[in-house]
Amino acid sequence: MLEDVTQRSVEAIDKVQDPGEVPLVVHSAVKGPVAELSFLRRSLLFAELSMIAYNDEAEARAAAAIAGFDDVTFFDRDGSQAYRFRNQHDCVIGCRGTEPNDWNDIRADANAASVVAETIGRVHRGFKTEVDDLWPMIETALLDNEHALYFCGHSLGGAMATICAGRCHLSHIPSHPVELFTFGSPRVGDKRYINYVKLDHYRFVHNNDIVTRVPPSFLGYRHSGSEVYFDRNGRIRKLGRVSKRRDKWHGFLRGLRRWKIDHFADHSIHQYIDAIVAAVRDEEQRVRSGGLAKPASAYADTDE
Repeated sequence: MLEDVTQRSVEAIDKVQDPGEVPLVVHSAVKGPVAELSFLRRSLLFAELSMIAYNDEAEARAAAAIAGFDDVTFFDRDGSQAYRFRNQHDCVIGCRGTEPNDWNDIRADANAASVVAETIGRVHRGFKTEVDDLWPMIETALLDNEHALYFCGHSLGGAMATICAGRCHLSHIPSHPVELFTFGSPRVGDKRYINYVKLDHYRFVHNNDIVTRVPPSFLGYRHSGSEVYFDRNGRIRKLGRVSKRRDKWHGFLRGLRRWKIDHFADHSIHQYIDAIVAAVRDEEQRVRSGGLAKPASAYADTDE
């Protein structure tokens, strides 16, 4: 079976841990082209690379090597940060998400005014500024790229990855993004902006994740991509508008009973990874029983 060649069992994990810190757990261990992985396996890989992007260079290099990417480049300018993860088959740009102690990130999130995009329509000023800081370095690094190219990110990193993938698709860079995976991403731009570039974008939303609801749609902001929704129990489900609203309400009430605000707890990248790991575990069992891994269309819904 293909999965046996390209990826170990999700139950086999490795850890990277600095003294006194919570260990960084990595399930992915890619041994071949990313394109040969099932949709859920790709989702887990990009969620874990998005998580790894939050770490310092030493930890990121060690964790990325476990995941199957031994060539790591760090981009950093004025607090805007991203990594290039690369191996003999693939190249992934992982943008770092919001860090609560970084004023540059807080300012970017809060700056909800829109500005004219470099393409068409309007885009979030703060997110665009973050990308503007990094884009010359990313663009230069991708000029000679001959690998399959992917973008990913969590939170602010998801918004940055969305803008970067769009720029890459329209620029003179010879390689175009194969796919974009974002987790807990805010809305990035208006309808004209998000519809201008067509690419395979999978946008993961975990139940009441508050960040996926900002900036508000009444300001003209819209989501891009196909939504992959995790319900209050961490299961991937395609739900209608009313059923989804009911699920979010039940998730909120359950959070209150546990003395936590669901809207913030659901935003953690670790919550996203845990849910995907559970889905991959189910897929492994199904494949072992003679079934097949399901395509992206089985999990992803149309954009809002």
